[in-house]
Amino acid sequence: MGLWAKSVLIFNAIRTHGQQSIRGLAERTGLSKSSVHRHLQTMDRRERYPESSLWETEAGGAWLIRLVVATLFMFGLKRGVGAETLSEFFGHLRLEGQVGCSPSALRTVMHTLERLILETAAAWEKAGIAHGEIRPVIGAVDETFLQRMMLVFMDLATGYVLMEEMAADRSFDTWFDRAHARLTTLGTEVLYMVSDRAKALIKLAHTGLGCPSIPDLFHLGHDLAKGYSLAIFGRLRQAKQGFEQAKQRLETLQKDVQIDGGQVAQAQGRVASCAISLHHWQEVGSDWRQRLSNLSRILHPWQLLDSTRQTSKEIEEQLRAELLAIETLLETNGLPMKKDTLDKVRKQLAGIAALVDVWWQTVRQDLTQLAMTPRWTQWAEDVLLPLMYWHEQLRRTRHRGQKAQIALVLQAVEEAFERHACTRQLKPEVLAGWKAWAAEHAKAFQRASSAVEGRNGYLSQMQHNHRGLPTRRYKVWTVLHNFDCWAADGTTPASRFFRRSFPDLFERVLSQIDALPMPRQRRQAIAASN
Repeated sequence: MGLWAKSVLIFNAIRTHGQQSIRGLAERTGLSKSSVHRHLQTMDRRERYPESSLWETEAGGAWLIRLVVATLFMFGLKRGVGAETLSEFFGHLRLEGQVGCSPSALRTVMHTLERLILETAAAWEKAGIAHGEIRPVIGAVDETFLQRMMLVFMDLATGYVLMEEMAADRSFDTWFDRAHARLTTLGTEVLYMVSDRAKALIKLAHTGLGCPSIPDLFHLGHDLAKGYSLAIFGRLRQAKQGFEQAKQRLETLQKDVQIDGGQVAQAQGRVASCAISLHHWQEVGSDWRQRLSNLSRILHPWQLLDSTRQTSKEIEEQLRAELLAIETLLETNGLPMKKDTLDKVRKQLAGIAALVDVWWQTVRQDLTQLAMTPRWTQWAEDVLLPLMYWHEQLRRTRHRGQKAQIALVLQAVEEAFERHACTRQLKPEVLAGWKAWAAEHAKAFQRASSAVEGRNGYLSQMQHNHRGLPTRRYKVWTVLHNFDCWAADGTTPASRFFRRSFPDLFERVLSQIDALPMPRQRRQAIAASN
């Protein structure tokens, strides 16, 4: 029996039968007289505040454990708050007499939480692998630099982090050894891989994992923005400054009655000229943003305008036309032409467009296995899949204009779906199954590895908060992302990846914590309290 359990036993005996002698309490609780005496003294020392008696009850003690563990779990492990700050926080709650609140005591509890989290996740992942519902991975790979370089491998469709490991280099051999070992453990393969154009990552996809390597739309747009946005919006900023200065000069001249009309007219002409320049560069900036946005609007299996099906060749032609329009915009306005940037982007257009063919190939393999008739195949390809695809895109898109455009095309697709004869023939439960099938394929169309970039940013922020950490903490962060990162629909990356539900990670860990460190008091402090 632990210390807290003995204290609760004595407290319940006093609450039920009133104040008793040490001998009487010992007889009722089955404890020795010396143990009862020591616990009574400790309870007297803890009785400092009006709420102190609450923590002596069984319910109060359990809630106190939940409070401490939840604080360390949420703020210590998930948000990077240091043990010194958490110790100060518990001190403000006047808990220093109930539990060990020193930084060292809190670190001990956090180490216990880390161990339990890793053990729990290992058992759950093993169960998920045995469940046998893992589908091929849509991989995204990248590296981030903390105390040492870390290789990150994520499944884009589910958000599950397959691997976050320290490495000495980012060569093909290192990537292949780590990624292949992880995929072998999970018993799955990679459908295609989205990454930047690093040679090692391209080789990893083509040679190592035997899958297509798709250029990353996120990096492509970033390369263009990095190459030209500063020049364009620098001119816009200069035009704004020139216009404001010209207006101020005109206002100053108009207030001076001694200034002749010629100077005022000249200042007015300068204001008009600056206004024209400002409007021009505003139009250039707006056109530039629209061209960058068009690169994203084009890359869909169906056209965003009317949801007609597109081929990879048609998409490549549209992308090249947009890039040509960007070149014309730059050349027309006298902006520097960075041929290296444009050539780098141009080389990736065919690879990006090929994503559509890879995606359709997977869809048609599924339909072939289902032995669909031509009529039902057409219904799935032209009505069902667009419906669930635009639903997914509407959920993910944040840009207001693009979101409104997706909503319009989705409304038209929904109306066609409801009117279709095949839709009306299906029972609700069968139709729900087909929608789930189409939703899975809709999530499998991944154009960018921005989720990995976001993960790298999170890791960097946590590394900064902690000012350096032992390597075991990185593994804990991976587990917290996979098993305790809840989406709006109540799923986690792990539940989506393994296609099964898992218990709440915090509740499972909390259930294994039955006691907290006791507060330590020096003899001088005990004497002062008495």
